[in-house]
Amino acid sequence: MNQQLSSERVYLFSISLSYKRCEAFYRPGNNSVIVTADTGHRVQIPSSRLRTFVTKQGIQGRFRMIINNNNKIVSFEKIG
Repeated sequence: MNQQLSSERVYLFSISLSYKRCEAFYRPGNNSVIVTADTGHRVQIPSSRLRTFVTKQGIQGRFRMIINNNNKIVSFEKIG
């Protein structure tokens, strides 16, 4: 039986930012945000991925990001 090993990594993390802090996502030169995953790993996320989740209150919630072996995002979603 030939089993293919998955090279994807899953990161879970929480974000709680006010709308004022989220305004930085739209400024030139602010291309990424660094968060600390539940595992303690520091993960860099393109700020464009977070813009979708900005509301009048900012961003609050739990997120899951899956990246492949080439460090490309396969999935980025709000889970709670």
